[in-house]
Amino acid sequence: MLIVGGGLAAQRCAETLRRGGFEGRLRIVCGEQYRPYDRPPLSKELLAPGADEAFPLFRPAAWYGEHAVELIAGVRASELDHEARRVELADGSALHFDHLVAATGARPRTLPDFAPYANVSTLRTLDDSRRLRELLGEGRRLVIIGAGFIGLEVAAAARAVDAPVAVVELARQPLNGVLGAEVSDLLVRLHRGAGVELFFETEVSEIDGGERVEALTLTNGVRLDVDHLLVAIGIVPDLAWLSSSGLPTSGVPTDLGGRSALPDVYAAGDAAAFYDPFLERHALIGHWEAASRQGAAVARTILGEDPAPAPLSSFWSDQYGMRIQYLGHAALADEVTIEGELDALLCRALHPRRPARRRRYRRPTPGGPRAARSPQLPDRRDVGMTLIPLIDAAACSAHGDCEDLAPEIFRLEDVAVVIGDGPDELMLAAAEACPSIAIRIIERESGLQVYP
Repeated sequence: MLIVGGGLAAQRCAETLRRGGFEGRLRIVCGEQYRPYDRPPLSKELLAPGADEAFPLFRPAAWYGEHAVELIAGVRASELDHEARRVELADGSALHFDHLVAATGARPRTLPDFAPYANVSTLRTLDDSRRLRELLGEGRRLVIIGAGFIGLEVAAAARAVDAPVAVVELARQPLNGVLGAEVSDLLVRLHRGAGVELFFETEVSEIDGGERVEALTLTNGVRLDVDHLLVAIGIVPDLAWLSSSGLPTSGVPTDLGGRSALPDVYAAGDAAAFYDPFLERHALIGHWEAASRQGAAVARTILGEDPAPAPLSSFWSDQYGMRIQYLGHAALADEVTIEGELDALLCRALHPRRPARRRRYRRPTPGGPRAARSPQLPDRRDVGMTLIPLIDAAACSAHGDCEDLAPEIFRLEDVAVVIGDGPDELMLAAAEACPSIAIRIIERESGLQVYP
């Protein structure tokens, strides 16, 4: 068993294989020098002064020895020879496999115009986060290109240490297509209230500097002084090593079990375009929950188990002591309905779609793999949901509005969603209400919890 990639999908795949009784040789190729670690803290907790750098590591070093998992760190895959069942590595060595999992994740998008400058970076690795934290600690002026989740989370972390920050975004609002205009406006107010300069519907027209970017002129005429510039305009699958294999390097299409079009080759995480029965197409998800779920799904497929029903897409973002939790496919919605108090940071944004459109499940066909049966979609109105509860449970209780929003059970797409603090009774109630489909619990204190 060969897993190429050292992120969440790779770790969950290895854990699930060993837990499921896989006794064969198991190797993980990590492109970085570190054992597998978690990436969400890189733009959040690890940017804080004095952050514990061991925090994002998934398992202690001893775990890999105890579970006979061989780590090959600090070397990247360079090519797949499927006919020979061999992966060539950048150091000239090669590894043979019976089963191969492509879990190399993604790399940040870059802007070629900024490539020559020494003070321009992206944020994807532990080393990237360390360097950025040092810069923020020195109080340097940070300019961020891109107002997506990474850009906004870094801006919030920078303001927490009083570093001056400006964010430049081509779109009219941040994350409007994901969260809707109302929640996007809330983010704008939060960041501007914290002292972040936000520039929308504009881009860079001129770069001043020699070896370093010293200033930017925007298309709206604004000039920004720059100590450091962070490019945060999204990611693309890191799959150049598959370029001669016949598999797409833009994301490996798979079925619900992670099978690709090549026999005994699987994909998971940011490298995979899993089939989404609700969207009726293969989709790059790019979120933590998807990588965890897909890594485990691939392992179960290799163990000979049937894939589970397709779950609900979800993610979260922490900014200024506020956790935004998102479930579903809000991009399909026709409108946004706010329940609760948006400005008080305790609300739910529902993303409804007119009920006339009902989807039929279609079986994916990347090389003819099997697919799980999709449960009958219930009558529904909401296709996405964004929760904005305060992270601090005490503050939430003091606010006095928690009781108005929880506990309750409702259906979102084909999943029963339960909001509440005590999962046992609510789990039972949800199972009785919707026994054949997945259940997710959202707890105010611990955030998003996923249950099979």
